[in-house]
Amino acid sequence: MSKDFLVVGGGAIGMLSTLSLAQSGAAVRLLEASSTTGRESSWAGGGIVSPLYPWRYSAAVTALAHWSQDFYPGFGQRLLDETGIDPEVHVTGLYWLDLDDEAEALAWAAPVGRELFAVDIAEAYDQVPVLGAGFKRAIHMPGVANVRNPRLVKALRAALTAMPNVELREHCPVNGFIQENGQIRGVTTAAGEIRADRVVLAAGAWSGELLKTLGLELPVEPVKGQMILYKCAEDFLPSMVLAKGRYAIPRRDGHILIGSTLEYAGFDKTPTDNALESLKASAEELLPALRDAEVVGHWAGLRPGSPEGIPFIGEVPSYPGLWLNCGHFRNGLVLAPASCQLLADLMLGREPIIDPAPYAPAGRLQ
Repeated sequence: MSKDFLVVGGGAIGMLSTLSLAQSGAAVRLLEASSTTGRESSWAGGGIVSPLYPWRYSAAVTALAHWSQDFYPGFGQRLLDETGIDPEVHVTGLYWLDLDDEAEALAWAAPVGRELFAVDIAEAYDQVPVLGAGFKRAIHMPGVANVRNPRLVKALRAALTAMPNVELREHCPVNGFIQENGQIRGVTTAAGEIRADRVVLAAGAWSGELLKTLGLELPVEPVKGQMILYKCAEDFLPSMVLAKGRYAIPRRDGHILIGSTLEYAGFDKTPTDNALESLKASAEELLPALRDAEVVGHWAGLRPGSPEGIPFIGEVPSYPGLWLNCGHFRNGLVLAPASCQLLADLMLGREPIIDPAPYAPAGRLQ
């Protein structure tokens, strides 16, 4: 079996795909279009290690999420040990407030083995004293973590650059694929051809644009998300909280992330004043003390939107040698470890960690 791999896209999915393949001893090249890896949606997201509403997703998303949730704490520690960069896998738990589908959420939890239960609203206020007034009901999942995604991608980059069998090429946008005898044998770039026995497309929201060069329609599109960041005391917010579709995420050093918008605006990722005001209003409703706090950051990223949020993981039947790991929509960071492990299992001929059928590109491309 050939071990010459090329990965297109240097976000969390592309870097973890590279790491998973390289750990087998394979030679892997990773190409990133921008000047540094991990600066698109992997950097821009919130890093909750759970779908926002896990009970609203299919079993396919749940299977990836649960594998990754169990994997993250040890993985974060290994990255810290190997690179000196702490991804800060921070277990805070998560409170959902005044859900319309609370009964469905509670019914979902037991069969899938996740701890999720209703709590008296007074208990929620006891545990999160800065919570805004007027909430009536709460459910709580105590084991949910968040990962500090800008540090995660820095740690992944450091881990990859330390591996002798990995070549990282930044500022190297791909504009097409090399086809020979009905197979994909590499990619074309402004700097020329780069050949490989197998190519992994992990370019996030841009994956569909690249597949169009082969006449394929991948239902992955950019979905803009804007977030804002406050700086508070380290003990200001002890738990993540979510209400009316907006969430607050505490980092260990007191930074508080508020997100997120959901906008279909093509590839425009310009932050807007309207989103800023909307996010500030949500922040102050959730945590009124933030009225007196300064917004220290406001940015936008482009999620790779896909039908039902189910990623594409596997080989493209009509183009042998071309593999996909893309379309994770709002859950790229939580699904990344399982998605990349599954991809490596399939590419290396190992027993897959979960059933790969729901993610296969066959029958899902046009």
